[in-house]
Amino acid sequence: MLMKQLTGVSYQTASPPQWHGGHGVYVVYMGSRGTNENPDEILKQTHQMLSLVHGGSFEQAQASHIYSYRHSFRGFAAKLTEDQAQELTRIPGVVSVFPNLKRSLHTTHSWDFMGLDTNEAMEISGYSTKNQENVIIGFIDSVVCFNVNGQWGKYAHRSSIKLVRVLISELFYSGIWPESPSFSDRNMPPVPSTWRGECQAGEEFNSSSCNRKVIGARYYVSGYEAEEENFTRMGKFKSPRDSSGHGSHTASIAAGRYVMNMNFNGLAAGGARGGAPMSRIAVYKSCWDFGCYDVDLLAAFDDAVRDGVHIISLSLGPSSPQGDYFSDAISMGSFHATSRGILVVSSVGNEGSQGSATNLAPWLITVAASSTDRDFTSDVVLGDGSSYKGESLSLFETNASTRIIAASEAYTGYFTPYQSSYCLESSLNSTKARGKVLVCRHAESTSESKLAKSKIVRDAGGSGMILIDEVDKDVAIPFVIPAAIVTSEIGDKILSYINHTRSPTTQIFSPKTVIGTLPAPRVTAFSSKGPNSLTPEILKPDVMAPGLNILAAWSPAIGKLNFNILSGTSMACPHIAGIVALIKAVYPSWSPSAIKSAIMTTATVVDKNRRPLTVDPTGINGTPFDYGAGFVNPTRVLNPGLVYDAQDIDYKAFLCAIGYDDKSLQLITRDTNSICNHQSVMSTAATASDLNYPSITVPNLKDSYSVRRTVTNVGTPMSVYKAVVSSLPGVNVTVSPKILTFSNYGEKKNFTVNFEVIAPTASTSPSAYRKGSYVFGSLTWQRSSKGKLRVKSPLAVRIITV
Repeated sequence: MLMKQLTGVSYQTASPPQWHGGHGVYVVYMGSRGTNENPDEILKQTHQMLSLVHGGSFEQAQASHIYSYRHSFRGFAAKLTEDQAQELTRIPGVVSVFPNLKRSLHTTHSWDFMGLDTNEAMEISGYSTKNQENVIIGFIDSVVCFNVNGQWGKYAHRSSIKLVRVLISELFYSGIWPESPSFSDRNMPPVPSTWRGECQAGEEFNSSSCNRKVIGARYYVSGYEAEEENFTRMGKFKSPRDSSGHGSHTASIAAGRYVMNMNFNGLAAGGARGGAPMSRIAVYKSCWDFGCYDVDLLAAFDDAVRDGVHIISLSLGPSSPQGDYFSDAISMGSFHATSRGILVVSSVGNEGSQGSATNLAPWLITVAASSTDRDFTSDVVLGDGSSYKGESLSLFETNASTRIIAASEAYTGYFTPYQSSYCLESSLNSTKARGKVLVCRHAESTSESKLAKSKIVRDAGGSGMILIDEVDKDVAIPFVIPAAIVTSEIGDKILSYINHTRSPTTQIFSPKTVIGTLPAPRVTAFSSKGPNSLTPEILKPDVMAPGLNILAAWSPAIGKLNFNILSGTSMACPHIAGIVALIKAVYPSWSPSAIKSAIMTTATVVDKNRRPLTVDPTGINGTPFDYGAGFVNPTRVLNPGLVYDAQDIDYKAFLCAIGYDDKSLQLITRDTNSICNHQSVMSTAATASDLNYPSITVPNLKDSYSVRRTVTNVGTPMSVYKAVVSSLPGVNVTVSPKILTFSNYGEKKNFTVNFEVIAPTASTSPSAYRKGSYVFGSLTWQRSSKGKLRVKSPLAVRIITV
């Protein structure tokens, strides 16, 4: 297949192209445009050229002309017969003429954006990932959104599922819709012989619902039934079947098969695939309408371990602030899964504020959410001709310029204009709102549904809505009327126009898919952030992956949709799970911590323009508390050079370092030999900072402090690495030894990183010595051979003395 790259979008076409029979649309390409060529003159020349193949008729030439390419390169598109197209190839200056073949835009665009192969094999250059068919990903997955009282479920990760609250009747569970084309088992080999799971029957789900792709499915309800009196409200399907869409969505992101025409009501149309499309899927549905109970979650973990999964993907988590590791089902279940070689990937949460990160256990991979370079924009044109872009998934547009008012002008009853400006339920006067576009606000600290606001405006007779919301910038919403979300800055301009115009009007156009939006990637506004509130010595999140406006499979039980666009760290999590599957396919013997290390140390902290990663909505430069080690780079994860490996003994030492005693440790491990003062444990991690982690955090630096690390060579047997440290303001960092020399694959080397507070001088930045503030940098082990391989770890240090 011939692959062409245009504006960040992969297009696929057969090579060589076939000519149309009869009339068709053709592209005539004429190379680069000269610097002195006038675009208008080029258009004139285009018509002259076309007239040559239309018997000299300028009228026919103009009628056949479709596009002129006259800015970055020369050429045009026109309706032609095959003979006319052939004739144009003989004209001097024409480079090529080819038919307008249909191209399929590749989505879930995030995988293209991250640079992975565009075919279903998802190969990484220089490696074969064909063994992914023997990798099994278990999904214990849900975002339990609002219940009838508008409260979050117990394990609610506030992803953009909130934005479809009304569409899905306010209920979210997990599960799978096995009939989705994303879960086809075409051309897949038999189920791996290591699989020990089952396909559990239930409502509208039986043993034949599974196949060679979805090889296992279970559901768990005992904990729910024990706690909730009203069993009838647990969901549409008391079975592994997906009644919300979320489970199918996340599973297809990680491991969905190639689907030729995936789209959301025409938006983002094209082919789509998951990260490891030949890997197997096992589903463990354990979440219902009021949340996910610990006993059900732990049962799911237990079965997943027994069934033989290799990876567990968890798009759920505890509320912030998180409690003790072993009073939390996810931390507990993942600890035991990890001890059996199963890597657990989790979402960091969607509260968006500093210190709100959850899933904090060091044996987890905790994932933050980023944007890609794809947006869904709706143009808002005001009566004075000014035009602004908003985000929307609405299928509607205003047919003509329409009167626009601030929602505060339509206040009614006991509501003040200020209250009505937020378009609250029953706050709008239908007489004032009827037939108009309303400008509504969305409060930063509230979680009411933006989609619900569009219903409130519609029910009041409004013909459209402009929603001012700065916090959830770039999250697209499937509104029920013509509507678009704009930032506060744009909202202020629109309100100023309304206030200074006698009869203000606007027109809202239907959204379109835009590829190439920059800067990208960016940290999303909703992604929860560090520092780690439970164990500050462990940096969380670990890494960042796409989680904004992600197109993937859906359950047709919800809105009769087969595919949907969602946002949240719930979407970022399965991106990493898919990458883990690719690594596992190449290196099946690697430990969970080695795979985590490979993902973290190869991540990038710059965007596509090589500028520092920024954070929405402010656009300020991010820190490791926002994105961990950085944005995942799947093209590099199979060649990390060195890894920071950790085994059971390391995690036991970590628990001892944070205060667990022999009795509690033995209860956790069920090993009477687990003793905190045992020599092997004491030598592994004297403090929590000494856990052999791919990042280093020192939360209480007074004068000086040292941490120890061990790296394992998984690259070239004979190799030499040199330590390179980026500066931390106010801290002197030294590494001993500075050079690591390896002779064999699998060889381990120890080193120490020393941190020392620098005495302030007159020229020192005051921020570097602000008491209680963190400073950030990095430690990179750089291989001196060809290619300059780099193994990079983030550093976070908090100076507590001045």
